[in-house]
Amino acid sequence: MTEQKVRWGILATGGIAATFTADLVDLPDAEVVAVASRSQASADAFAERFGIGRAYGDWASLAADGDIDVVYVATPHSAHREAAGLCLEAGRNVLCEKAFTLNAREARELVDLARERGSFLMEAMWTYCNPLVRRIKALVDDGAIGEVRTVQADFGLAGPFPATHRLRDPQQGGGALLDLGVYPVSFAQLLLGEPSDITARAVLSEEGVDLQTGALLSWESGALASVHCSIVGGTANSASITGSHGRIDIPFGFFFPDHFVLHRDGRDPETVTADPADGPRNTMRHEAVEVMRALRAGETESPLVPLDGTLAVMRTLDTIRDRVGVRYPSEAATAAGVTPA
Repeated sequence: MTEQKVRWGILATGGIAATFTADLVDLPDAEVVAVASRSQASADAFAERFGIGRAYGDWASLAADGDIDVVYVATPHSAHREAAGLCLEAGRNVLCEKAFTLNAREARELVDLARERGSFLMEAMWTYCNPLVRRIKALVDDGAIGEVRTVQADFGLAGPFPATHRLRDPQQGGGALLDLGVYPVSFAQLLLGEPSDITARAVLSEEGVDLQTGALLSWESGALASVHCSIVGGTANSASITGSHGRIDIPFGFFFPDHFVLHRDGRDPETVTADPADGPRNTMRHEAVEVMRALRAGETESPLVPLDGTLAVMRTLDTIRDRVGVRYPSEAATAAGVTPA
């Protein structure tokens, strides 16, 4: 895989799959060769839209396609365990959307399976691959603002979303936390690692999913992170990192920034902007480039999005849900010894 194009399969045909595929087709070393949906008509329409050669009306056929180097799983996160597991069992490499799975148990199962098979697996946490976020991470690691004291991050959408929407559907892992809260949690843990203690509060819907959630994460170092997510209010969607000798402010869209402001004690604020050559701020190309780099290097996981880090984030999300009382139907069935349909 050192010279030829990396051949991609796309599993699912929703909006995020379309966004990712649109970015893929612009990469000269990527080729989208197949797409799958549970509906043949949907797969055919997606294939026609993007000029994809093969369209499958079931996931198993895509997983069995030996002409695919890596599969991008873009289903709702409630189906990630099934879809990604099917591909890994068939020997495919996988890039799986976030939240990586419904819970940490499912995430561990996928990671164990990938490591057992020697297959590449990565969470599609595009924020970690963003050049400006990588610059922020390097500055923090190099001590540009001293020891990190606090991280603040929020992601909220105004809605309102009807009860029939997937964000309100417990069967699909609905709620603000797994869909939006994964971003501020992942951002805090990118900088500080897994927290030692977690407190959380939430407002729940009639269906039993979280409409908005706030959590306070703490570390043995004394660092704190305040994270918030909502599907009932449009927040600033910003982040700030405060250190012992400075601060980094990231404005709207901290998970795909086009600039940030570095404040260092005794210096004027410095605005750092994205390189236009990196493409638009909302591009998903960086994670695709990282996957292809890793595959060509023979790596089974990415150092930018390590699997142990993904597992740590899932443990934090589990703890937050436990604190606020959100449990999904498939989890209750599994706890009772019943295999979900």
